[in-house]
Amino acid sequence: MSGFSPRVAETPLELLENTNTIEPPLLTKYFSPIAAGTVGFFAVIIGNWASKRPVFSGIQKHIAATLGLGAIGKYLDDVRAKNLADRDAVYRHYVQLHPEDFPPYERVKYKDLLEPWYPIR
Repeated sequence: MSGFSPRVAETPLELLENTNTIEPPLLTKYFSPIAAGTVGFFAVIIGNWASKRPVFSGIQKHIAATLGLGAIGKYLDDVRAKNLADRDAVYRHYVQLHPEDFPPYERVKYKDLLEPWYPIR
């Protein structure tokens, strides 16, 4: 390890701050558009199969459904991210307005928390 140690929050407000901007993992970033596009692609295949056509006939429908639902998946992912950011902003504002309800954390070690153990045989 290169001397990395996680930062420990001293107050509840520090938990809600995003000081270390971390880029989301690749799978998390593109999961919704890829999943929605895949659903669109296979929906057209199932539609062709159900109407007894060759499954890849009308390839323009496959492309349009994949791109359309992929764009919808990206849009819904962005809406979700905005809603989560708004929720965190409300939490942060509440903590700033009511600091008496959120005292600073006390660091407690496990040795102080656990009681002595006596085996019963």
